[in-house]
Amino acid sequence: MERPLPYDTILLDLGGVLIDVDYQAAAIAFAQLGFKDFDELYSKAKQDHLFDGFETGEIFPAQFRDKIRSLYGHPLLDEQIDSCWNSMLGSIPEERIALVKRLNERYKVLLLSNTNAIHVPAFEAIVAKENGISDFKALFAGAYYSCELGMRKPDVEIYQYVLNKQGAIAERTLFIDDSIQHVIGAREAGLHAEHLDLAKEDVIHLVERLGLL
Repeated sequence: MERPLPYDTILLDLGGVLIDVDYQAAAIAFAQLGFKDFDELYSKAKQDHLFDGFETGEIFPAQFRDKIRSLYGHPLLDEQIDSCWNSMLGSIPEERIALVKRLNERYKVLLLSNTNAIHVPAFEAIVAKENGISDFKALFAGAYYSCELGMRKPDVEIYQYVLNKQGAIAERTLFIDDSIQHVIGAREAGLHAEHLDLAKEDVIHLVERLGLL
């Protein structure tokens, strides 16, 4: 007799878990334009308020670009800023897309990402071009972006919001994220949560190790 599954819902992060991200790439790209202090403003673990506000939608793309220009002290075109900012975004390997589809057969699979209004169209374009998927959100039973919700991880309310919208139960939900602070936030919201240590494994190996499929 097959044992019952411990979870009904799988909640996935995007950056690092599904799409490859190089957080230093943006700093390198800006440095090539002469803006050499960008990496002091932004990192994966700690962000200037500018970036937090951008991720919650409090700061609009035009305001973000103007602030970057102000911090740099020299004119930059919108396209230059967007290109540098988006340079951290990599690809979603096809096997991770296949993993999401397999998980969908057994669980309600959701996506929760801290992201912003410049990155969203950029990674959707990457997925459309490289994976042939014109509607990225359609891969999931529900996909939620911080910049659209006005909330961001690791705040407890964003996890509660997603669960309430989906009618999901925290105790039956597993959250997977590569940022430990987001994992801690999810646990505080009552979810089961696994930290994906990208130095040791990728999400496919984590799912296999946990026996989710």
